[in-house]
Amino acid sequence: MTATPTFPESELVLPLRRRSVDLPAREAGEDGWHDLAPDILRQRLVVEGVPAAPVDDAQIRHYLSGLSREVDMVQLLEPVTHRSDLYGWAGWIHWETSGAHFYAWEQPRLFFSVDIYTCKAFEVDAAVTFTRDFFAARTIVAKSF
Repeated sequence: MTATPTFPESELVLPLRRRSVDLPAREAGEDGWHDLAPDILRQRLVVEGVPAAPVDDAQIRHYLSGLSREVDMVQLLEPVTHRSDLYGWAGWIHWETSGAHFYAWEQPRLFFSVDIYTCKAFEVDAAVTFTRDFFAARTIVAKSF
């Protein structure tokens, strides 16, 4: 059995200090973004909405596994969830080609946000429709990039 490494609390809480590095100038797009790895496929999708009811642990796990099937991703681990008393639920699933994060609030309003990041192409409409239907979302928006 491999021991889990431990770190002093200060390293877990405080940001690491980084040295500044002079990088060669590169042409960037209108938004200032420059793709540093154009030969590596990366697809991102953010889906946000208002669920019909508060979202719980079991729903998040079921949703993330269902999303895996819907966008044809290979699930490597069961979804992981955690509830923060201050910020609500969070969940994550690991796929062979990256993964997805899910966040749900009850206060100050019912709201969810899904971040999907993959190195394999998927159908945006399938992910958005599945999400809308799964949570019976009254309002939903999505941005793919």
